[in-house]
Amino acid sequence: MIEQRATQRYRVFKGGTITFENSDVACTVRNMSDGGAAVDLDMPVTLPQLFTLSIARDNFVRNCRTVWRSERRIGLAFVQ
Repeated sequence: MIEQRATQRYRVFKGGTITFENSDVACTVRNMSDGGAAVDLDMPVTLPQLFTLSIARDNFVRNCRTVWRSERRIGLAFVQ
């Protein structure tokens, strides 16, 4: 597989929340960079085009879009 990321991602293991349309979905953030993240979900979820990723313990909130997904892992890009 050819690496297409613009910045290096770092492994993490943090609880997060994906928020959209007045819904909250718990997730586990598995890696992060300045431009995006990969998260694991407990169950498959259909996400809208844009949503918010929050990591409460880090006071981290970013708007996101899905770049790729497998059954329970989603690659996110942070959007401005």
